[in-house]
Amino acid sequence: METNDLLKKIKRIEITTKGLSKQLFSGDYHSAFKGSGMTFSEVRNYAYGDEVRTIDWNVTARYNEPHIKVFEEEKELTVLLMIDLSGSSNFGTSATKKNLAIEIAAVLAFTAAQNNDKIGAVIYTDKVEQYIPAKKGKKHAYAIINACVNFKQTAEETNLSEAIKHLQSVQKKRTITFIISDFIDNSNYLEKLPILHKKHDIVAIKTRDSGEVTLPDFGYIELFNAESGLKTWVNSSDKKVSDYLAKKETESTEIWKNSMLKLGIDSIVCSTDQAFIPTLVQLFKKRKK
Repeated sequence: METNDLLKKIKRIEITTKGLSKQLFSGDYHSAFKGSGMTFSEVRNYAYGDEVRTIDWNVTARYNEPHIKVFEEEKELTVLLMIDLSGSSNFGTSATKKNLAIEIAAVLAFTAAQNNDKIGAVIYTDKVEQYIPAKKGKKHAYAIINACVNFKQTAEETNLSEAIKHLQSVQKKRTITFIISDFIDNSNYLEKLPILHKKHDIVAIKTRDSGEVTLPDFGYIELFNAESGLKTWVNSSDKKVSDYLAKKETESTEIWKNSMLKLGIDSIVCSTDQAFIPTLVQLFKKRKK
């Protein structure tokens, strides 16, 4: 898909999302993610009836009279998109995983903007390529999508661990973090995710192409690993070969799903040959419950 075609599709997504946000996302989106955090507001003098556990002992000692910390429910959400645009994202049969990732990011960005929430992004490969601080507004949502569309790849490999490390250093306030990736990643990100998940609410979105599950029957073809650069020839007409590759991909996806489940992280799988919006809506409804 050419850049102009993708931009036209993003514009259609914005128009579609406007309706979806009102009809489907709005209630489920807010119920799924809102009101789950408390943020510090102020320190004031202790008053009869205040809970003792809210006393700020440092301020109390300084002024020699009791003070309490006042917290209030978070009224707005900060959505952070971690978007993997490494070498393997360029793979695709009907469409590339990169384009799918950008389309998913567009729906989430426009939904956040329409709900008056802040939206930011981390674009990464084997390093953080670009960090876009969270701001409100449709214009900012477009800035994030344009950064993805116009991204010039300089690295092939993926390192989610580095992206996690960067996010921890720059994002102090709690966020809803959507990780959009095919998770073809040899870093130790499964060890880093629990630490990130303690502070941020994480949702993992795995992108996949049908060609990774069902190998097209083209006879002998050369397979190229976009991340490692390795090449190998296989007979795609050999059913044993195609069945083996399909089995390995299915097993890999199931292992990934189980890993996310054990970490308490909600996850979904989106394919380039299937509509992903119903899957997102289903995720929101699940979280609402």
